[in-house]
Amino acid sequence: MRKRDQWLAAPLGAGLVAALLSGCGSGEGEGAGTGEPVVMGMTDKVVSTDPAAGYDPVSWLLFNNVFQSLLSFPKGSTSPEPEAAESCGFVEGGSTVYKCTLQDGLKFSNGHPLTSEDVKFSFDRIKRINDKRGPAVMFAAVDKIEAPDAKTVVFRLKAPDATFPMKIASGAGSIVDHREYPADKLRTDNKAAGSGVYTLEDYDSEEAVFGVNSSYKGPARLKNSGMTMKFFNSEDKLKKAVQDGSIDLAYRGLAMKDIASLEQGAESRKHGIQVVEGTSAEVMHLVFNMHDPVVGKLGVRKAIAHLLDRSTLVRDVYKRTATPLYSIVPAGITGHNTAFFANYGDRPQPDKAAAALREAGYTNKKVPLTLWATPVRYGPGTVPAFQEIAQQLNASGLFDAKVKSVPIDEFEKGVEAGKYGVYVKGWVPDYPDPDNFTQPFFGKDNVLNNNYDAKRITAKLLPGTAGQPDRQATKAAFREMQDIVAEDLPVIPVWQGKQYAVARDNIAGLQWTLDASTVFRFWEISKG
Repeated sequence: MRKRDQWLAAPLGAGLVAALLSGCGSGEGEGAGTGEPVVMGMTDKVVSTDPAAGYDPVSWLLFNNVFQSLLSFPKGSTSPEPEAAESCGFVEGGSTVYKCTLQDGLKFSNGHPLTSEDVKFSFDRIKRINDKRGPAVMFAAVDKIEAPDAKTVVFRLKAPDATFPMKIASGAGSIVDHREYPADKLRTDNKAAGSGVYTLEDYDSEEAVFGVNSSYKGPARLKNSGMTMKFFNSEDKLKKAVQDGSIDLAYRGLAMKDIASLEQGAESRKHGIQVVEGTSAEVMHLVFNMHDPVVGKLGVRKAIAHLLDRSTLVRDVYKRTATPLYSIVPAGITGHNTAFFANYGDRPQPDKAAAALREAGYTNKKVPLTLWATPVRYGPGTVPAFQEIAQQLNASGLFDAKVKSVPIDEFEKGVEAGKYGVYVKGWVPDYPDPDNFTQPFFGKDNVLNNNYDAKRITAKLLPGTAGQPDRQATKAAFREMQDIVAEDLPVIPVWQGKQYAVARDNIAGLQWTLDASTVFRFWEISKG
């Protein structure tokens, strides 16, 4: 599902369990913020203020700052450490029973105590509601949750899952107050009651206002006295706002050309701004409906793979604010390979594409193709990128491709109904592990809805990696998965993003919000 100074820590390893069992000893965060409040602008919208429904980058941005999870990702790290918990770890000699002990004295911002009852309620609620737009799929392996006393919570899993600590450290692990949230339906009043660093003071279609939670108890140290997120309806308005100082920083939604121009020294000095770049595992794929009468044929998908020129697309559309991606597991994540580069090269090969089409039964006629996109959800470059891909296909003389763009609600309904043959899927990871670039795409109830039958991946390879606490030991299996996908072509990886924020010169700390954990930490941002 979520951003952009080069901070990429080591992946989750075997030493994590012992570290979490012993607790982090990080102490208590500040009870009140210091410094001035900060105003941030974006063009993305919050899909939901309820953790049982939100499964998008901006909703998780809200969750990560308003709610606590049992664990969290410290700045610059991809290994979770205790947050609301005092300690967590697998017990009983395996990877199927996970036990956490809460800190003493935890409170929600409304003054209610936070106990193991709230933790159990929060996870049970996500699974019970099972919202189509929510994160329930992340907890499919949870069999039952026990709260034997006020400070202890025990998760019993159906099968080993070494990535479980990462999952509960994500926005999906947000702990809600059982007294304020209905157990079997979503909260719809646009309010939130959490125990995180901030409180949600006000939220509407134009802005979200965050105050400091004086009851917060955790490792965060606040560098500001509040945050406001303003929502803009155009890239140009967002750019103008950061240039004229009406907002302090812009994040998610600036056009690629604007980021590229603002990175130029003269432009930055003129407006008193800075461009901060960070690492990202955000990706974009072309997805194929395997039941479609056209792209359901392997030869058609191979032809497209042979014609896709990622380097030109990244240069001309994204102005090098992204990099070409040649595998479903992005660079910087354990097990990454370049299977698509090995199979299809990095430049158009019309002869190989034509041969593939002949195998599919297309000889003397162009292949009709519609590429379906949506203009906002996966970034402002999505539609221009699809137009560039269509142009590349048509330039070969082998395709008659066109692009159709529809609003996100219509797009998601069309994907679910199987109406589209080729469509976009962007992905910002929930946690920085190769499992999160495979299991959600190819496992049961996957997010692609493309009818791909990945039996070896789902029946053997993924289960084999799930119980391995040493994630380095999973490399061979994840590389095999990438090779299988490059052969079967249910998707074609297109690009891997970079994270960017554009800010006034008096804004500091953004490098700690733009790392591979995908957590945008409001509390690290200061205004001088």
